Amino acid sequence: MNDLTGLVAVVTGGNGGIGLSIATGIAKAGGSIALWARDSAKSADAVKQLTDLGVKAIALSVDVTDEAQVADAMERTVAELGPLGCMVSNAGTSEATLVADLSFETWRRVHAVNLDGAFLVCREAARRFIAQGNGGSIVVVGSMISRFGGAGQAPYASSKTALLGLTRTLAVELARYKVRCNTLIPGWTRTSLSDGGYQDERTRQATTARTPVRRWADPSEYEEVAAYLADPSLMFHTGDEVVVDGGYSIF
Repeated sequence: MNDLTGLVAVVTGGNGGIGLSIATGIAKAGGSIALWARDSAKSADAVKQLTDLGVKAIALSVDVTDEAQVADAMERTVAELGPLGCMVSNAGTSEATLVADLSFETWRRVHAVNLDGAFLVCREAARRFIAQGNGGSIVVVGSMISRFGGAGQAPYASSKTALLGLTRTLAVELARYKVRCNTLIPGWTRTSLSDGGYQDERTRQATTARTPVRRWADPSEYEEVAAYLADPSLMFHTGDEVVVDGGYSIF
């Protein structure tokens, strides 16, 4: 695993699921963690798990769609933990509704978190990295749905697809500042967000049959790839989509 001793990483939505796995992977490699999430009780439990690994971890209550809260959280993070080394934009939401029945309010609400929130935290990270002048890394958590689409998932799919363009642009703009930017695309994973799909027998069987490893992922399986993507020293690997899906996308 990469050595991230001394690295300070922010993980949005990092108090559970894939986000917590990402934070755990960075922490196991020696990095300090700032969790930005809205559920304070859940964040407290996550911080305990991380500090038990022997690193410093804090949690801040942050709504990533709020520009002022994002800027304030960055100031507080840097003041408490030190210069930013990695930003992981992971916070996301989904509401399953067919397009014909989809309200504009729901469309905008999902985009506000998945796309606007990612833009705000990545912009704040970019500003911080440029000011610091020491390089860094940005990891944006996408979705397989950006490649395949899905019924009832128009706002989720379109917002996750847009993240690919955002991350590629960040990679081009920030390379001169020694900041690497990549998208992590997870496969079918057992989390609270996806539990409805997993519990539906038809969905579980269909997705498992199409996944060559014949199962869904456990969130812990993203720990090592997270540590790799968070490492600012691997600058030549940037602008990429790292797919970790058990072979789903090639089968």
